[in-house]
Order: sequence, then structure tokens, then C-alpha cells
Amino acid sequence: MTAVPRSCLRTACANPIPAALASEQLCLNHFLDEAFLRTDHALSRCRDGRPLERADVEWLLADALAIVKNLEAGANEPNPEQRDRMLELLLILANLHEYVAHHSIRLNRPA
Repeated sequence: MTAVPRSCLRTACANPIPAALASEQLCLNHFLDEAFLRTDHALSRCRDGRPLERADVEWLLADALAIVKNLEAGANEPNPEQRDRMLELLLILANLHEYVAHHSIRLNRPA
């Protein structure tokens, strides 16, 4: 997996930043931690019947794209634990998409 020549911005983390996460400035593990939190937040809003924010949906879509890019970049040298976490997150995002599609979840659109 190609990395940008910097380390993760998280304190005490010296892991490299994958090229697909250069804009995030996080290593894959910290990116996945944050993406799981965002997804959990969105699922909680859906379960509570609260509308999703447009920015949240856009962020979740960007997360999915970043995961796919990382899976593709690391196809030749996969880290099984990271690959499993990425696939799990993609499955959760797909389930969230289906939930939204079948439950008429509203999006808050800024005025």
C-alpha cells in the first residue's frame, strides 16, 4: 500500500498515511476508528427517527470511497485485520443505505 511521506496526525501514532487517505491525514486504523463512529452516529439517528444531516451522508459516502480505494491499493499485500475492518464497515454502510431507502429517512438540508 503506497503511503504519503508523513505519519498519522494522531498523538503518539507513527503509522504511515495511505495515499488514499492523504486528505484525512490519518493512518488507516485511525481513519477506520473515526468512520465507525460516524456510521454508528448515523445509525443511531435513523433508529431514533431523527433526520440525517446532508454533511453526514456526504461524509459516509466519502468514507466508502476511501475504503474502496484502500482495499484496491492494498490488494497485493493485505493486512487481514485491516481488510476485515474495511469490509465490515462497507457492509454496515450498505446496510445503512438500505435502511434509509426502506424507511424514508429525511435529510436535513441547510437553508
